[in-house]
Amino acid sequence: MYQIHNVLRDYAWGSTTAIAALLGRPESGGPEAELWIGAHPDSPSVASVPEDGSATTALDALIARDPEHFLGADSVARFGPRLPFLAKILAAAQPLSLQVHPSLEQARAGFARENAQGLAPDAANRNYRDDNHKPEMILALTPFEALCGFRPAARTVEILHHVAAAFGSVEGEAPALVNALLADLQSGDEGAGLRKAFERLISGGQSVADDTALVVAALLSGAPLAPYEAELNTVISLNEKYPGDPGVLISLLLNRISLAPGEAVYLPAGNVHAYLHGLGVEVMASSDNVLRGGLTPKFVDVPELLRTVDFQPVAVPMLAAERTVLDQELFRPPFEEFQLQRIVLPPDAGPVPLAQSGAAVVIVVAGDIYLDSPKGDLQLSRGGSAFLAAAEAPVNVHPVAGSTEPALAFAVTTGLSPSSARS
Repeated sequence: MYQIHNVLRDYAWGSTTAIAALLGRPESGGPEAELWIGAHPDSPSVASVPEDGSATTALDALIARDPEHFLGADSVARFGPRLPFLAKILAAAQPLSLQVHPSLEQARAGFARENAQGLAPDAANRNYRDDNHKPEMILALTPFEALCGFRPAARTVEILHHVAAAFGSVEGEAPALVNALLADLQSGDEGAGLRKAFERLISGGQSVADDTALVVAALLSGAPLAPYEAELNTVISLNEKYPGDPGVLISLLLNRISLAPGEAVYLPAGNVHAYLHGLGVEVMASSDNVLRGGLTPKFVDVPELLRTVDFQPVAVPMLAAERTVLDQELFRPPFEEFQLQRIVLPPDAGPVPLAQSGAAVVIVVAGDIYLDSPKGDLQLSRGGSAFLAAAEAPVNVHPVAGSTEPALAFAVTTGLSPSSARS
């Protein structure tokens, strides 16, 4: 077991207080958007290595010393000699960009193509930072607001009719854009209609910006927003941050969701989404590939975006916890790269077995825990985290003797079958 120290990303949309408050440490004074816990080469965690005389090393470099020992033979065979997942604590004080992640095939082809074009790894107009896909999930730690996938077109038609009616209160007619979107969505082929509406908004330039301003003015005129308050207030608030951005009205095409603490969703390739506000534990395949579609000053590659988006409407992909026969609480999305375990330990609780298929990472967000295996042990307090080699299994998680408060920790391992994980 290795205690690790993790990298904070200071993106402008991050909260200045939420991550520090969660982990019980001083605030940095700036935005703290994401705490990366893993071995992604852009911001790998740093491991303390006592066998090297209390030296430290980047986690990706540590794993490279002996991938089968650290990751397990099955993980190396399936994903190669790298940690297949990346965990984050994500704290959004403002909306993130509207975005989509590519499939594995798209990521491999796009990364190779951009390398052949000679694009620098950090080029502003690069879509693919690596050759991996990025399916992900998020578990809410506070009330969490998001946009996630296309809702059924018929529901959006209802909302757009409501928007059109708002212009009656200002004695005007709805802009042509609203009527064009209605025509797109009622064309008969739902997926094709959503694609046409999305493409109309993402490619419309100044005319979309102008009509967005008219829509927002009508919504602010005193027209009733009910029964679509969440969707229409989102339009208003997004336009305050990104006036005229195509993502403002694209939000009306998407499921608007509110997660309570403890609820989770998963996001497969092609799912258009944007996190709006809240604190959560995010887990994904180890990638930083993002194609943006609005709500950002960053590069938006419209043709590549349109090739990547899945335009079929979806139900909100909620992810319920499973309770195993060993009393483990697991969130298992339909991806092989990762699963998430929530570990709640009252002071008098017995040990909970760590669900481990290959390597694992653990972070403590309340109280103290004690990790115990036949090969070693490690105590972690609030804010502490650890990397566990595949060869360390089996591991049990205990409350610390004498503790007076419950402990809460999260552990991430691969989604491979435990029966196939060999050290």
